[in-house]
Amino acid sequence: MRVAVTCVLGVVAVAAATQTAAARTTVLSCHGAQKPKLVAELLFGRDIGKRVGVSEAAWSHFVAREITPRFPDGLTIVDATGQWRDRVSGRIVREPSKLVMIVLASNTDDQARLEAVVSAYKHRFHQQSVGVVVQSACASF
Repeated sequence: MRVAVTCVLGVVAVAAATQTAAARTTVLSCHGAQKPKLVAELLFGRDIGKRVGVSEAAWSHFVAREITPRFPDGLTIVDATGQWRDRVSGRIVREPSKLVMIVLASNTDDQARLEAVVSAYKHRFHQQSVGVVVQSACASF
């Protein structure tokens, strides 16, 4: 099966990223209405084998059933093109992807909810991985 997406910043394990980013939020100097927050970026590849296996309808269903209930306060979804190197052949593979950005609410279970989304996608769409980047940011809404 296909590896989901590799990000230029690298794919970061959720647990390590959350701990590292959490440490950095204490040193952020936000201004005005902005507050230190953690932002999760999830990178979902849509190919299964050598074809697009995750249709727009299947993706919308996944968002409605798996992501929105876990992160009801809001998120942003961007169409993207992912690229990664196949470990066996060494060739560059490109695939349509989805980038989901979530400003985390600083709940104690944020990490578990991210892991549940990743696990559900891998299981449902037969993916080996989902890219996860968690970083500090100043945010306001």
